[in-house]
Amino acid sequence: MLMKRVKPLTRILAEGSEKTGGLQRSLGPWSLTAMGIGAIIGTGIFVLTGAASATRAGPAITLSFVVAGIVSALAALCYAEVSSKIPISGSAYSYTYATLGELLAWIIGWDLVLEYGLGAATVAIGWSGYFVNILTQIGINLPPEWTNGPHWGLAGQAGVDGHANLPAAVIILLITVLLARGTRESGFVNSIIVTIKLLIVLFFIVVGLGHIDPANYHLAASPQTGLGGYFPFGWSGVFGGAAFIFFAYIGFDAVSTTAEEAKNPGRDLPFGIIMSLAVCTILYIIVVAILNGMVPFYKLNVAFPVAFAMNYAGVAWAGLVISLGAIAGLTTVLLVMMFGQSRIFFAMSRDGLIPKSFTRIHPVWRTPIFSTIFFGVCISAIAALTPINIVGSLTNMGTLAAFMLVSIAVPILRRRHPDLKSSFTVPFGPYVIPVLSALTALGLIYYLKVGNPVVWGFFPLVWLWFLIWLAVGLVYYFSYGRHHSTIALQEAEGLAVTQPPVN
Repeated sequence: MLMKRVKPLTRILAEGSEKTGGLQRSLGPWSLTAMGIGAIIGTGIFVLTGAASATRAGPAITLSFVVAGIVSALAALCYAEVSSKIPISGSAYSYTYATLGELLAWIIGWDLVLEYGLGAATVAIGWSGYFVNILTQIGINLPPEWTNGPHWGLAGQAGVDGHANLPAAVIILLITVLLARGTRESGFVNSIIVTIKLLIVLFFIVVGLGHIDPANYHLAASPQTGLGGYFPFGWSGVFGGAAFIFFAYIGFDAVSTTAEEAKNPGRDLPFGIIMSLAVCTILYIIVVAILNGMVPFYKLNVAFPVAFAMNYAGVAWAGLVISLGAIAGLTTVLLVMMFGQSRIFFAMSRDGLIPKSFTRIHPVWRTPIFSTIFFGVCISAIAALTPINIVGSLTNMGTLAAFMLVSIAVPILRRRHPDLKSSFTVPFGPYVIPVLSALTALGLIYYLKVGNPVVWGFFPLVWLWFLIWLAVGLVYYFSYGRHHSTIALQEAEGLAVTQPPVN
């Protein structure tokens, strides 16, 4: 019965109308592309590449990025079609509600809290690490107990058990204030920082090319280098590396959460999604190839690997410049992730699955003010108190689950609404790309076990955390959301519109 509780598509599209109280349409194709690049380039290049090379893939991390890029590209095609057909705030949550029903929509919305919420916390922790490193280089030493959380991992000063990571909390709160003021303002700031960040990435490429030692791509076997050569940990390491650095690709789907604020969503959304993904994939592969050529891969397990490579090569001034660029890059990632999460909450509240206060729009700024502030405060606390390895692993789980359901939504949406036109259609029919997308995302979920601790001797801890999170969400849904959703209230009054079933 719950699988048949589908939100009528006509109502979903009507809710996106600015005339009916929707959000202001102010974003064009290049603004969306800049937003996608701002979300994608950041933690993947500046934080996670070192640990992925040192502990999982070695020099073959370039192939890990290729694998993760292919999985993302398949999902991007599905996102582009569905988001242009359903140009509404809420991303995968709204798409699932229109195709697979309320229960699965709730599950994916709950998963998206992991993707955007914990993803923002992960980025904030990495931001804090670079920020503290820059201050240290210029002679300013902050108290370590206030730059590290309890049982800290990668950010700040490793090994220090502090009280809270205040820099991570503060940057989250500052981004919250910026987003509360409005989409136009935050989009303008994002475009400026994205330009700076791209220049920094190109700067690393130009300087780094002159410091590559080809011997680093084929180190001899040893306890530090595993099997040695280009594949020191075999193909399992390549796929494990792809699963670990998949975090680097989760930004493009944040573009789809802006559907309700895009000027021409049918044209602009596919352009913004695919263009931002293509640009970032090429840059990732070039950067990690240079990184592993500059430094033996086993030395890269640090919180700031790109700046570390410059320091290792004897050009510390360049490392400082790159650290400043990393700060800019991670800031834009925070901007887009927090933007996306507030819009997810906005959509779920509008459907009655969470309290209606989350639909409150500021009368002047036309932004979801309560959702933005609530989300900002919660993520600030998580970033201050939670280790980066925990929030990063759960972010990947939530993201990959969302990709699977959006892929499944493509053929269902085509069959239920064959007359619904789109400026972009997934090639090779309704099944080939969506099925490949869902299967490859499932494969990366499996390989998340590589390099992660296990419980009971065999079960990856990240899977267990995800199942616990899912169980909590289901308890909340069946105790509150199921009875307060607008579809449920319409059913009780005999007013619900029934969608045609899928044969």
